[in-house]
Amino acid sequence: MDVLLNGKSGESYNISAGNEIDNITIIKKILTIIGKPLENIEFVEDRPGHDFRYSMESTKIRNNLGWSQNKKIEEGLKKTIEWYLENKEWWMHLDQKILDATPWK
Repeated sequence: MDVLLNGKSGESYNISAGNEIDNITIIKKILTIIGKPLENIEFVEDRPGHDFRYSMESTKIRNNLGWSQNKKIEEGLKKTIEWYLENKEWWMHLDQKILDATPWK
């Protein structure tokens, strides 16, 4: 809401917790939250432009709007997973091709 109410028109604001977490750590956290074994992880061929980690610079929103995160990664992941489970009609009809291990081929 800070950006909507107090952001400057035409400006872009990166929103991040200021931490860097690699993809495998995220997957392990998700599997733990949903109660699935880590053995469910399947390594596939990297896609073109594969990201090994995600990082965003959020100094602008912190300094200009006084924003700071109010949830830890585990809580945010849990809420996101719950949303997807409660809103299956939003994603159930996606093209199954995107679930292929290498959909770009």
